[in-house]
Parts: sequence; C-alpha cells; structure tokens
Amino acid sequence: MPVPGDAGGGQVRLIGALLVPALRTLPWRALGAAGAVGLLIVSMARLTEEADEFLALNLLRAAALAFALGLGFLLDDPARHTTAAVPTRRPVRHALRLALVAPVTAMWWSAAVLLVPEDIRPPVGDVTLEAGAAFALALAASAAAIRCTQAAEPGQAVAGAMLTTAVLGLLLCPERWALFVGTEDPRWAAAHDRWGMVLAGAVLVWGVCGPEPLKRRVSLRPVRA
Repeated sequence: MPVPGDAGGGQVRLIGALLVPALRTLPWRALGAAGAVGLLIVSMARLTEEADEFLALNLLRAAALAFALGLGFLLDDPARHTTAAVPTRRPVRHALRLALVAPVTAMWWSAAVLLVPEDIRPPVGDVTLEAGAAFALALAASAAAIRCTQAAEPGQAVAGAMLTTAVLGLLLCPERWALFVGTEDPRWAAAHDRWGMVLAGAVLVWGVCGPEPLKRRVSLRPVRA
C-alpha cells in the first residue's frame, strides 16, 4: 500500500536512478567537438594582431553558434520509443539532461570569454544574452522536432536548421530588426531587447513541446516476423 506523501520521495529516487544512465547517454562527442571548434574560433582574437572589439564580438558569436550546434544533439535518445512509457515524464528526463550539461556549458562559455583579450572584450552581459538565446533556440528546435515527429535522434537535422537559420538571418534580416550589430552601433541596446525576446520565446517553445503528445501516432505498417 503506498505511503501518503511518499510520491515525491519516489520521484526523487527514480530521478537518482536515471542520473547515471543519462550521464552516459549524453552526446559528449558532439558537445566536445562543438566546444573545441568554438574555442579554436575565439582563440583567433589572440592570434590576430589586427583584432579589435568588433572582430572579437563576431568570433564569440561564431563560437556560441558552434556550441549551439552541439547542443542540438542534447535531446537525442536512440531508445525514445521504448522509454516513452517509463514513469518519469519526458520533461523531467530532458530537464535532467540539461542540468547535467549546464555546468559544462557555463565553464565552456567562461573559457571562451576569457580567451578574448580584456582590452577588446565586448560587454560580457550582452554577448552572454546572445549566446543564451542561441543555446535555448537549439534546445527548443530539438524539443519541437521530437514533439512533432517520430525522430529519435533529430540532432543532425536541428544543427543543419540552426546553421541555415543563422546564415539567412544574417543575410536577410531587415535593418530595423538587425540582431548582429556592433557595440558602437546605436541599435545595440534595441538589438539586445530583441535577443531577450528570442530567449523568452525559445524557452516558451521548449516548455510547450516538452510533454508527450496526448495522442500518439500509431504506425499501421505490418510488423515482420
């Protein structure tokens, strides 16, 4: 007979039991490769004698995009179709993965920022907002792909979509909605207001796409013996 008030403790124990398996199944190779590429990009700020604040800013943006491409693989789960019925809900499993990778992401971003010489380092708070928005967009896109499709590992498609969106946004974004402006540009503050909206929208999309659909798609294809 279940003990009253023990439901919360049982959930905590279940999450604890999932901790090690989740740690093992995180896409460490994708994250490591993305992180290494990002740090290599930022290191150009120290290797180039003509580096200035605008170049350093764009190198940090490129590094953040590189790491965001790695985060696009965070929610990949080859066993998705066998774990859908486990007692722990999908938002909890996704949140656990995010909690495990968040310290690594924070340390990586700190290292990326510190690689930029202090005299040409752009405003850390503003550029961190841009990076956070890129990271949240990657997670939101991955959650949306899992919610709307049967794909168990949408990371590759998400990374491709993120890269394409970044390039098109840079080339086609109207001047009055420009996001990738320099610190000397008078639109800097307004651009970061929009970055804040992008971050909030991405978090909202991730929250909406987190739960399992109420009606799951049923495959009508016959099962081979």
